[in-house]
Amino acid sequence: MTAFFHNPQLRRSFLRVGSSLIAVPFLETMASAQQANTPPPTRVVFLGGGFGFTKDSFYPTKAGRFADIGLTEGLTPLQRHQNDVTMVSHLTNLGATDPHGGSVSYLTGANVAGTPGKRFHNSISCDQVIAKHIGGNTRFPTLTLSAKEPDGGQNSGHGPGLSLSWDPSGNPVPGITRPLDLFYTIFANPNDSRAALDARLQKKQSILDVVRLNGSAMQQSLSRHDRDKLDEYFTGLRQIERGLQRQAQWADTPKPKATIDAPDEGITGEDAIKLMYDMIIIALQTDSTRVVTYRQPVCSLLSGMGIALKAHSLSHYGFSQPRIEASQQRDKKCLSLFAHFLDRLKDARDSDGSRLFDNCIISYGTNLRSGHELRNVPALLSGGGAAGISHGRHIKLPDQDTPLANYWLTLMQQAGLPLEQFSHSTGIVPELLA
Repeated sequence: MTAFFHNPQLRRSFLRVGSSLIAVPFLETMASAQQANTPPPTRVVFLGGGFGFTKDSFYPTKAGRFADIGLTEGLTPLQRHQNDVTMVSHLTNLGATDPHGGSVSYLTGANVAGTPGKRFHNSISCDQVIAKHIGGNTRFPTLTLSAKEPDGGQNSGHGPGLSLSWDPSGNPVPGITRPLDLFYTIFANPNDSRAALDARLQKKQSILDVVRLNGSAMQQSLSRHDRDKLDEYFTGLRQIERGLQRQAQWADTPKPKATIDAPDEGITGEDAIKLMYDMIIIALQTDSTRVVTYRQPVCSLLSGMGIALKAHSLSHYGFSQPRIEASQQRDKKCLSLFAHFLDRLKDARDSDGSRLFDNCIISYGTNLRSGHELRNVPALLSGGGAAGISHGRHIKLPDQDTPLANYWLTLMQQAGLPLEQFSHSTGIVPELLA
């Protein structure tokens, strides 16, 4: 089953989706990358859920190597990967003020409700900063994934926004929510001709031209505050236009052809997460992208587990033993899926024959610790792409409110970015490099 991951030169290989196997095509880009004999690039993956984990059974209380201190009950699904995972405690997102929508500032660190004169104002997320440095030569500078959840994600602890990603103007970046749509993002659609693509791009450009013309005519009659809002809107339009230009530039470069049926439209919960994970690996392995964010579903995962509570309700487990047990089941399911992702990354082979895992930086966490606690958010790190970081340990930082932005800055530097500041950072996390 893992032939695709082990040998990119096979003509027919397979990808596991739930309990079934699907064929994937021979990918010429993998063979050409091997022939080029160049070192594989670094990839960065951000995975985020909502509402944290169970307080007394998930988080380690001792610092040290997992081989010595052991894993907590909630972390046991990572047993086979314990030497390849690091957990960092005492990180706080200083910009987060709303426990119901912590994902909004999870990767930005912005105080979204604290900018004078603005009801809501976000900033660029770290994945988008990284993409500017390492994603320029790929079809998708970033691959932004999300999931459809009730109340726009509020019940899952995500809140406003369309994904974990925010553009340079602090506008939400739309995320691909269905495995079917991700499938046709990565693979060529046999029903899609170049003429049809050109027509779609032209139509979108025409709409942008009309909107820009009408908006420009309005500016003279607006107040200063409204002109500022309109400027932000036009900045968003320019971002869309740059995206259209990029699509046009890549139009003559064919996507890999899939010789399989597209996944079902109705896939949700655990099956959707597994399929998203597996297609993320294909996107990385074919160098379609080097930066991925995935805002994961929580409510549909719980529903698939037979748990009737919404993620928000479950986070109020208090002293209810049935709710505590349900929360612990959720913890293990989330970590089992993460372990599955690490399994696949270790199976996958990169352009030089090394494990794809060894060229990735993978961050896994949530916007909250437990319940509605905004301090000391969970942060799991894996992958061999950060040369300065050794894994297999739990790190307790001396400052109990170390800025989460320090953690992101450390990962950004490890990905090769020449930065000394990000968001509210006060430096890097030197303990990660010790």
